[in-house]
Amino acid sequence: MRAALYTGDAGTLAIEQLTPNPPGPRDVVVEIGASGVCHSDLSLMRGYVPLPPGMVLGHEAAGRVVEVGAKVSRVKKGDRVVASFVPSCGACWYCLREQSELCERENEITMQARGTRPGGGMYMCMTGLGTFADVMTVDEASVVKVETQLADAQLALISCGVTTGVGAALNTAKVKPGATVAVLGCGGVGQAVIQGARIAGASRIIAVDPQHLKRDVALTLGATDAVDPAKGDPVAQVQALTGGRGADYAFEVIGLPETMQTAYRLARRGGEVIIVGMARFEAQFQLPAFGIFFEQKTVKGCKYGSAQVRRDFPRFIELIETRRFDISSMVSRTLKLDAINEAFRAMEAGEVIRTVITS
Repeated sequence: MRAALYTGDAGTLAIEQLTPNPPGPRDVVVEIGASGVCHSDLSLMRGYVPLPPGMVLGHEAAGRVVEVGAKVSRVKKGDRVVASFVPSCGACWYCLREQSELCERENEITMQARGTRPGGGMYMCMTGLGTFADVMTVDEASVVKVETQLADAQLALISCGVTTGVGAALNTAKVKPGATVAVLGCGGVGQAVIQGARIAGASRIIAVDPQHLKRDVALTLGATDAVDPAKGDPVAQVQALTGGRGADYAFEVIGLPETMQTAYRLARRGGEVIIVGMARFEAQFQLPAFGIFFEQKTVKGCKYGSAQVRRDFPRFIELIETRRFDISSMVSRTLKLDAINEAFRAMEAGEVIRTVITS
């Protein structure tokens, strides 16, 4: 199989011909139809989380099952599936309490070596998936069977961007009808947060981003207002749009300590701050201790949109099929695997919402 690997170079991925291990009893082999290029892939390349060389990147994909292990019960050969970058075993303490985004088997499943490189060394796969490839071998807990006519290039985004963003609004924050929402960072996940807030019935949705393209797209997907931080303090701009108070819900979708602090300031007294962006492993940010008490703000972490993937993937597909969620506007460009590094360049340059790698 061909795949794009992180080899220790923080600037580019290398295309290599790999030899996968035979599938284990609970493994599923998936022919990948499309894989989204997410900012988290770039963050790992840049060292946000310690990453060993020899890892296939990519964690957002859709495809078709071509082989299953002897004990696999959830899918069969020929099924269409969407990858889940957090496995959902369905049986651990967290899964049984509807917190499968915290599944206890995550480390066990995601840290497996999956085959050999041309020189004989082993390779691993990001989040146990490794979707920048022709095929992937994964635990059955990492895929969800779906029944839909959506194209793989759109369906793939449910695997991460859609679920993380819409889930942040509907599951983590539980945005109330008539609420005011500020979204700081309007890439693929931020656009999904905006659409989730729109679906929830928010009255005012404020997109905050320095990129003109992202603000314009946000306005087509449900944002009522767009704020350019280059034109003045974004907190003051959001307050001016919300009666001087700030937003009921402020979503941080960048992953930097300074933007997390900004998101805290974007929220009104008694409001909620939802941290969606992935920060560096060692990053810290400070909050005013007296302010937490006096202003009664709530700060929530949001992993994978607090999603229960076997419930939420079909639900999000229905939102797309009934045109309540616009996924086509989020796919800015499609490329082949050999152009993976161009996809990252375009992302960093702010030229795209989402690039999708297709087979």
